[in-house]
Amino acid sequence: MEHQVSLSPLLFYAILILLILSIISVVFLIVRLYNLARQKQNLETKYQEMVSKTNQLQLENIDSRLNPHLFKNILNSVQSHAYQTYFALDKLSNVLDYILYDSRKKLVTPRQEVEFALNLIEINKIKLSPLFELKVKLKVNENEPLYHQHLLAPFISTDLIENAFKHADLQSEGAFISVVFEFNDNTFKLTVANKISAKSPIRKEKGGFGTEALEQRLKIIYNDHFKFDRFTEDDVYIAHLKIDLLEYKTKVLAAGR
Repeated sequence: MEHQVSLSPLLFYAILILLILSIISVVFLIVRLYNLARQKQNLETKYQEMVSKTNQLQLENIDSRLNPHLFKNILNSVQSHAYQTYFALDKLSNVLDYILYDSRKKLVTPRQEVEFALNLIEINKIKLSPLFELKVKLKVNENEPLYHQHLLAPFISTDLIENAFKHADLQSEGAFISVVFEFNDNTFKLTVANKISAKSPIRKEKGGFGTEALEQRLKIIYNDHFKFDRFTEDDVYIAHLKIDLLEYKTKVLAAGR
């Protein structure tokens, strides 16, 4: 004889109510978690927008100080060596084109920056004696596509080159300035070395555009995709900049910028 177990109507309705309340609670929690996730995402988006705007303002402030400073130094070089001005004017014209047109873009090609830097070196060269040892080397693979793409911040080489001419020992025997540009394996490299003058220790002068500003600019634009080293060996100051442009481009593409 089979025994049938039956629930009383009261117990049945109590279980049903508990089940409905449980479902409602679960749905409420899911909706609540979803809303919290959306709020968190919105806050993160707003935070990133604020960081981006702050970085942009910092870059604009740096750039607004960079161009007049650079232009003033160039004019001083040309003015103080009037007998060589005819030669310098041709280089100055190229530099002005870069300052007024190319550099107005957020990024330039490595080729444009290298050509600008070479013109800048030629202008500063008029300060030097014909016997002074100035070594400029290019180790560039122009066949690499990234060498012709807009990935490099304009004037990234200016501070290192100007400091070399400003603080180098231009008089004593064995004095030299060495500038090496490299572009291989999607990486831009610049190495500048000079014998330090005992009369002109390397320091950031008041009102100058120092390496601190350069490093700040690099951090804002390239984050952790660059390396910037400065050190002294005996009486030689060396600055080395390396930027991995492939990693930077990958980051930009992933961010959808």
